[in-house]
Amino acid sequence: MSQEIIKTRIEGELAYIALNRPEKRNAVSGAMLEALPRALAEVDRADVRAIILYGEGEVFSAGIDFKSLTADTGAQSGAGGGPDLARFRHFVGESQAALNRLETIEKPVIGAIHGYAGGLGLEIALACDARVVAKGTRMGMPEVRVGLVPDVGGTARLTRTVGYARAKELIMTARMIDAEEAERIGLANRVVEPGAHIRGAEELAREIARNAPVAVGLAKRIIDRGHGLDKMTFMELEILAQSSLLTTEDFREGARALAERRDPKFKGR
Repeated sequence: MSQEIIKTRIEGELAYIALNRPEKRNAVSGAMLEALPRALAEVDRADVRAIILYGEGEVFSAGIDFKSLTADTGAQSGAGGGPDLARFRHFVGESQAALNRLETIEKPVIGAIHGYAGGLGLEIALACDARVVAKGTRMGMPEVRVGLVPDVGGTARLTRTVGYARAKELIMTARMIDAEEAERIGLANRVVEPGAHIRGAEELAREIARNAPVAVGLAKRIIDRGHGLDKMTFMELEILAQSSLLTTEDFREGARALAERRDPKFKGR
């Protein structure tokens, strides 16, 4: 199991992935982004029904580690001391791939957010399927304050999550918002008391985990892939997924359980 900048553990049907640089407020380094897909691979098991992603220490994540940005991206290593743009593009592409892996894993991922989630930290949270946020948390995209834009899926995912107008406002003002406003605009799924973010994420994860895991995974993929498609293509994805699910043991078990008025026992196949 990972024991350094990304920690993992499995407890029953739930897996936990922790950002583990509390002394750096979980500032995201290149090494952390490289470790994230490995952590996901560790917990991508048939017995795991949902994943909780959280940050150790006082905050979820302070965002990009600027020392890492300089060292890992070639931001000041090109000719004449300028940026090595090819190396930078490679770094950003690899960073996007790491978060894409988080988004596309066929298990529900619940972000347990507390303290602060800014910049790349919020981009990681946005790659989760849902966000449970503790009161007192500050969330936002401050990149334009330093002359940059959110580039690890931030503009795309924030727009898909809260809509064009609010995404433009949050990104272009660099304003940090509280948990209650995040819930009001759809950035947070649930707001909980301070210190209850992991417990709140567990409650949501277990609620999802009661359902057929193959169906949950395909529903996730339909929503993610279908967003932005025309209505008829989106609906075609539903047909294709449903025709596959009709052949599963879980569907037969679910139908029997419904007829027998009992809780189903899904096996994920």
